[in-house]
Amino acid sequence: MNKIQKVALRQQAVYIPATAMNGAAGMNPDTALLVANMARLGFGVTERLLRALEKTDAATQAQILEQLRKVMGTDLNWAPLVKNWSVPTGESYADHIITYFANLLGLTGGTKLACGCLIPPHTFPLDRYNGCPFCGTPLETAAIEDYGQNKKLRVLDLWTLEDAEQYLENLLASRTALDATQQSSLRRLLTELPLPEGKIAMRETAVTVIDILIKQGRAEKAQVLFNTPTDILRYLWFKHTGFLQLVAPKTIIARMQRNNVGPRGARQDQSAKTAAAASLKLKYRREDALIAARWINGLSMDAAKICADMHPKRQMWVRFIRALRLPEYSKRAGFEHLRTILDKFYREDYDVWQGRLDQFRLRHDASSTFYLLQQRPGLFARSLFANMLWFGPEVTIEAFSKIADQVPARLLFTLQMYAEYYFDPASTRVVRPLGGTAKSLSANRLLALYTAEELEQMQRAVAGLCLEVTRKRFAAIPAAGRTMYIDPALYKIPLAIGDRSEQIQDLPAALMGTRFPLQGNTIRLFMQWGKGLPAQHLDMDLSCLISYEAHVDYCSFSRLQTTGCKHSGDIRSIPNQVGTAEYINLDVEQLAAAGARYVTFTCNAFSSGSLVPEMVVGWMDSRHSMKISNKTGVAYDPSCVQHQVRITRGLAKGLVFGVLDVAARDIIWLEIPYEGQVIQQLNGNNVAGLLKKLEQKLTIGQLLEIKAAAQQMQLAGTTGADEVYTAQWALDTAAVTQLFVD
Repeated sequence: MNKIQKVALRQQAVYIPATAMNGAAGMNPDTALLVANMARLGFGVTERLLRALEKTDAATQAQILEQLRKVMGTDLNWAPLVKNWSVPTGESYADHIITYFANLLGLTGGTKLACGCLIPPHTFPLDRYNGCPFCGTPLETAAIEDYGQNKKLRVLDLWTLEDAEQYLENLLASRTALDATQQSSLRRLLTELPLPEGKIAMRETAVTVIDILIKQGRAEKAQVLFNTPTDILRYLWFKHTGFLQLVAPKTIIARMQRNNVGPRGARQDQSAKTAAAASLKLKYRREDALIAARWINGLSMDAAKICADMHPKRQMWVRFIRALRLPEYSKRAGFEHLRTILDKFYREDYDVWQGRLDQFRLRHDASSTFYLLQQRPGLFARSLFANMLWFGPEVTIEAFSKIADQVPARLLFTLQMYAEYYFDPASTRVVRPLGGTAKSLSANRLLALYTAEELEQMQRAVAGLCLEVTRKRFAAIPAAGRTMYIDPALYKIPLAIGDRSEQIQDLPAALMGTRFPLQGNTIRLFMQWGKGLPAQHLDMDLSCLISYEAHVDYCSFSRLQTTGCKHSGDIRSIPNQVGTAEYINLDVEQLAAAGARYVTFTCNAFSSGSLVPEMVVGWMDSRHSMKISNKTGVAYDPSCVQHQVRITRGLAKGLVFGVLDVAARDIIWLEIPYEGQVIQQLNGNNVAGLLKKLEQKLTIGQLLEIKAAAQQMQLAGTTGADEVYTAQWALDTAAVTQLFVD
């Protein structure tokens, strides 16, 4: 039940199976206490959920409350370094220098702390600290003191077994790649519910299903999910690295090596690279190798086509072929297809499609190039903009229009959204290579060959073609009625295309680019890390970058106070098992008065390595003032949390997790990993570029308007319409992708 319960909470609901609702109806003291405790955590209940809770026993209600408390981290340590850190401690660089030499020279005067540091007299006011102000080691822990300060509750609805089964089907049928939260939900549901019948739309989704089948001892059932050898390679690489995408080994090694940065920026020795390479070494048991050999042997494709599909990842395949002992298995009876594949692969007795395409393109042979691209509509769509500049817009659009009806809807929407962004000679594009961090690219140099009018015509041609194909697809579907209601909130939620999140959202999930309007004038950033880990040095930093018209400022461990920002102090070690916390208070009114435009929220791993798993970062907001404890400095209240994410395994050294738009008074949720040990290494152009890119995205509301116009439906202002699309419906982003008519 708990596994499904966590998935339900991500959908702003509480899961109660029918078997648990066997009590008498009517309010009882246990239910009233549960609802009151949920309100302290910032959760309310609908009438439907309340009636269901009344029928559950005390044990079920205790499980629900325990799950909510676990998600909100109520049993963790939320004490920062400084008590009542909104009031400055008066510490200076001189205090640190004096303390450094006092410890270096072994002086005796002062206070010896449990961490071993000597604090000389007349330096740090020790009564203001929960730990050592010099080395950043916490010496005290504290629980949450204030609950329920935010009276605006996050209302939860009832989730039944039927809802869970429908959500599972939606995940499997999602027409976009699942983000980390959806992947986590899929795994949880598949361990509790049977695998439903139906086609799995995305390859990454199929990898997760295959992994579950193998864990259940049903490896033979996975054969039907492998269509190409790349699908097999994707699964093998996922099991080895945890990445659902085929991130190149050299990329992983380079990222791991760059993450091994010492406290003062000095890179570790060659052993870091050696250790990274060793972690990617392939080694398989014979029974696992035999399973993979059977999968490859069971592919229905022609051997030459299989080899051509393997060619782009040839170096990886050579390593896997050796590690899996495929030459040995190919000599066995029944593995004749595998033998033929290996023979052709090693002799390179096959044509490489990409090589022929590049040859024709370099020769400027448009007809031959487009003939090959029309065989692969998806690749044609991904290279459409570049081909328009290379061969000319008219001939390219004409060739693309012949196969546009075969292009997946998600690619059509992407073309329509980013045409203006791409064909702008003054724009700086932000891209994110597989396994890499965000990078800024200057505009395509071929744009200089065209006039502004020609580039504008290209934008209109792409947008017009994509919208026309979309309208035809919607028009071919019978309408469910004559009226449609679109929740105004849907016009602020972008479509789930690209920019997938790699971190998990345990509260109701939001798509990258979603805007959260402010309730009050104070934003409180928080970061909690070290849960479940033994006491050790583990330095993670919470920071923010303030962008003005002509300059930037920052608030971090090295600048605890600046205009409109206050930091709770730098913690560099964690206590045993319960973790530790840092905060930053943002005064929106003060920032606006100073002329601030954006405030970017970041977290960084100052210690060697990447961001520690299970770290939770987010922000709090409340219409009323949020308290900071005078006794312990704890400033966390789960009822005030507006959004939070949980860091999972990855390669990120630094992570942007939100941007405050000061003038608009809202916070934009986004996720940008970057190679930064400190916030000063953040490239502000990457953040600005991604914000511009997100602004170009089609929203759910805009897509529904296109659907209504194509199906000749009238937009209604009430929820009594024939088709109703609410913000609650949009929480299931996999269900939203059913609008992507292919």
